[in-house]
Amino acid sequence: MTIRSRAPLRIGLAGGGTDVSPYSDLYGGAILNATISLYAHATIEPLKENKIIIHAADRKETQQFDLQEKLPIDGTLDLAKGIYNRVVRDYGLTPSGFKLTTQVDAPAGSGLGTSSTLVVAILGAFAEWMKLPLGDYDAAHLSYQIEREDLKMAGGKQDQYAATFGGVNFMEFYAEDKVIVNPLRIRTEYLYELEHNLLLFYTATSRNSATIIETQSKNVADKKTNSIEAMHQLKEQARMMKEALLKGQIDEIGTILDFGFRHKKEMASGISNPLIDDIYETALKAGASGGKISGAGGGGFMTFYCPGTNRYDVIDALKKFGGSFHDYRIVEQGLFTWNK
Repeated sequence: MTIRSRAPLRIGLAGGGTDVSPYSDLYGGAILNATISLYAHATIEPLKENKIIIHAADRKETQQFDLQEKLPIDGTLDLAKGIYNRVVRDYGLTPSGFKLTTQVDAPAGSGLGTSSTLVVAILGAFAEWMKLPLGDYDAAHLSYQIEREDLKMAGGKQDQYAATFGGVNFMEFYAEDKVIVNPLRIRTEYLYELEHNLLLFYTATSRNSATIIETQSKNVADKKTNSIEAMHQLKEQARMMKEALLKGQIDEIGTILDFGFRHKKEMASGISNPLIDDIYETALKAGASGGKISGAGGGGFMTFYCPGTNRYDVIDALKKFGGSFHDYRIVEQGLFTWNK
């Protein structure tokens, strides 16, 4: 028997950063995101021998261990090992030794939630194999706990819930890790128009999101007024985006994205830099009406809203930066597991 799972990456459209503690604990956060047709994949192949083999195909990294209760967290393949450790702690040893193979359709540090989505996919594979009693909220929350608490990786909460639930969601975040996922029923023609006009551009750079997020969290803890006010505005941006999508006011999305981009840069240093600013202004001059940095910022993917047929001019204008454009579709299905 072979167990497989996949979970979709996401584009954050509004409210990014308001899902991070302590802001979400003190003020409540709100985010609007959409899952896309890029995925994190996990495959478990049970073995007859008492071995654990972990292979990250995209990173070309492999580790092998004897079957045991706890694997070492040492900086290599820690996400997979951390998930295994938590599953064994909460539910007992796996039925046998196994080989776990993983692959993600976007580079690490790209701003599409790759790490958290991979956690969801791997956890989903273990849940399918071991028949663990995990509903969607349970799986998303456990994924969050593994990454943020067990492995001490800085970040927010949106990615785990987006990858698990799938679709276009307005998410609310509160103290004590309370999360409410509100799926949005958006007309098909509105989504098609959004897909047509929203370009996904990889800047060919990556960044350490944890450093940016730690600075952002410290600014809130230190009660830095500019940073907190910027986050209030981003939370309002999520509500503005929800209304525009539900009402079909699609061409307002560029303006709403631009509103968010200007405020996001006030949250923490490192979110933007001269290259990102240059790319952004070049896109606007070529016909984009707004855009944003994906994830924590600092590099990775950027998205641009291009009304009408302006996408073609924007693509031409951004070629000089040496990045790449990625085709995608907005997908409704979240985490999916199966076996063969």
